Amino acid sequence: MAQVKFVFSQLVSFLDRNHFNYLVRKYGGDKYVKHFSCWNQLLVMMFGQLSNRESMRDLTTAVAAHKRKSYHLGFGKNVSKTNLAHANSTRNYHIFEDYAYFLVAQARKKRATDIFQLGGNVYAFDSTTIDLCLSVFWWAKFRRRKGGIKVHTLYDIETSVPAFFHITEAAVHDSKAMSVIPYETGSYYIFDRGYNNFKQLYRIEEIESFFVVRAKKNLQYKRVKWKRRMPKNVLSDAEIELVGYYPKQYYPKRLRLVCYHDDEQDRDFMFLTNAMSLSALQVANLYKNRWQVELFFKWLKQHLKIKKFWGASENAVRIQIYCAICAYCLVAIVQHDMQLDLSTYEVLQIVGMSLTDNSPLRDLLDKTNLQNVKDQNDHNGQLLINF
Repeated sequence: MAQVKFVFSQLVSFLDRNHFNYLVRKYGGDKYVKHFSCWNQLLVMMFGQLSNRESMRDLTTAVAAHKRKSYHLGFGKNVSKTNLAHANSTRNYHIFEDYAYFLVAQARKKRATDIFQLGGNVYAFDSTTIDLCLSVFWWAKFRRRKGGIKVHTLYDIETSVPAFFHITEAAVHDSKAMSVIPYETGSYYIFDRGYNNFKQLYRIEEIESFFVVRAKKNLQYKRVKWKRRMPKNVLSDAEIELVGYYPKQYYPKRLRLVCYHDDEQDRDFMFLTNAMSLSALQVANLYKNRWQVELFFKWLKQHLKIKKFWGASENAVRIQIYCAICAYCLVAIVQHDMQLDLSTYEVLQIVGMSLTDNSPLRDLLDKTNLQNVKDQNDHNGQLLINF
């Protein structure tokens, strides 16, 4: 009778190793390497993410405890703290970055849906700050005595998968990252009010895409045209022109200003958009679903390791973040391919406790009955908010 593979090995079978080997050859990652290859490094890092290891020592101790299983788990020989630390600090992080994008594309393709039915993808763009100790991470200076980095993320709301991510120092303003977004024609981009950069917003207009951004309170404009009969909770819906020398130069066309009252928060919101064909309630609904990217950041920080790093160099930090994204996409792909009626949080909890078991993955995920699992941090199980 054939022996069942370890749960971690069954998960790894969902990964495309041929494409990873192509990236390794492209960047020369395994040049002069005899034992601990880039593939071994990826699997060890993903094992640490899925098993929720706290530190480099914790990770290498867990790997050493399963030394007899290392070959079947894909870890290779001589997985030590020194080898892993050296690999994370010296190997080209672009290998892991490109592979993360490859898995993102796979996950988005598999989980593609058309919830909003707008004829284009719907993205939310935001950033999360990760605090770092300045005396250790000296390259990530944020303030005088504080370090940090920002992970700017373009989040596909309909597939619940990040489509683009950009890592900068924490001192970089959010709107500065708008210039590196890979915009798509016909798609919708949702921003918070920190992204009132009219020069960048006009780029979206020029490629015939659409945006919804929360307007600042001190916005200077003049109304040109407005509607008189408003749906419930819509206070006003008007076409406007920006006033002021620079705003008018940066965005010379008309914009639409929608004022909406949220009963749940008892607050008024003002939204700027160039989507003239949408209803005012659709505009408000798009912005309300921007909160999905905030839930994604919360989920990522709570359930994967991107707050405590296993290396101090910038290269090591980047590799760990990209491996965390790879782990997230792997769980999303498994969840789709196996057609599981479980949330991402539940799948992660089950496999995280069973990585070195010999149980068939299908039996493990089908027969496990999780009662009273607090899934409040999982955003994939939630329905999108509609009016």
